[in-house]
Amino acid sequence: MKKSAQPPYPIQSVSELHRLLELPKPEHPLVSLIDLSDVKCDWTESQRSVMYNFYSICIKKDFKGKLKYGQNYYDFDEGVMTFFSPGQVISTDVTDDRAVVGWWLVLHPDFIRNYPLSKAIKDYGYFSYAVNEALHLSEKEETMITAIMKNIEQEYRSVIDNFSQDVIVSHIDLLLNYCNRFYNRQFITRKHASNDLLIKLETVLSDYFNSEKVQELGLPTVQYISDELAISPNYLSDLLRTLTGQSTQQHIHNKLIEKAQEILTTTSLSVSEIAYQLGFEYPQSFSKLFKSKMNVSPMEFRHSFN
Repeated sequence: MKKSAQPPYPIQSVSELHRLLELPKPEHPLVSLIDLSDVKCDWTESQRSVMYNFYSICIKKDFKGKLKYGQNYYDFDEGVMTFFSPGQVISTDVTDDRAVVGWWLVLHPDFIRNYPLSKAIKDYGYFSYAVNEALHLSEKEETMITAIMKNIEQEYRSVIDNFSQDVIVSHIDLLLNYCNRFYNRQFITRKHASNDLLIKLETVLSDYFNSEKVQELGLPTVQYISDELAISPNYLSDLLRTLTGQSTQQHIHNKLIEKAQEILTTTSLSVSEIAYQLGFEYPQSFSKLFKSKMNVSPMEFRHSFN
């Protein structure tokens, strides 16, 4: 019997990442700025393919090896910046010479939940599976990005007060805006990897939850998703389990919870109104699913940001 592929290793929190990298505990549980020269990168075989539950923004030099992003190899021969979203699968195959320098910013979505950046970050194309090229920076651009990273580090290491989070989020917002400018400059003529299953799945789910379909038709079914991708439901779920360790239904629920969090923190709609807006016939079903995924009720989640 053919041996099944090793599912990606889920890294659920910033604190867990620090533990795996044998680093001291993070200064803040939802955000960290890591000096790559302090990282050993000594992953076990089961951790060579990982799935972060947070955003990853990395600037690095002297990386030697291959990086697989979704189903494609990342063009990282000379590039220095990479960007990953929560739930994306990244596989690394590094050489014995593992000395890397640079900065690694990891950011849990909850850290920016009450800020405009929480919505804006989803519009930056470089966090998509469709981008499988690292960002190439000029010497001037690299100096600029590194300076912003150091400003984040300075604030991150300072004594936390009522303004700390606002200042850090402002620096991150500035960093991503500059990266957006640099990416648009770099990829004016680039081609999208449009044949990637994970890109298509991401697009189908995003379009569905951002349209009127969810109110009209309810939650998307596995059959609907498989029809949109032109493959059978069983084949789709088997393939997704191999690639991400999750079934089609789990991917649907992940996108649903992401949309629910956005509505809970940006509107004053009641839980019942949100449930109906997301295609649930009974609000109790929505609340039960939300709590099973987040370990808190929808209202508890909302209150944690007020």
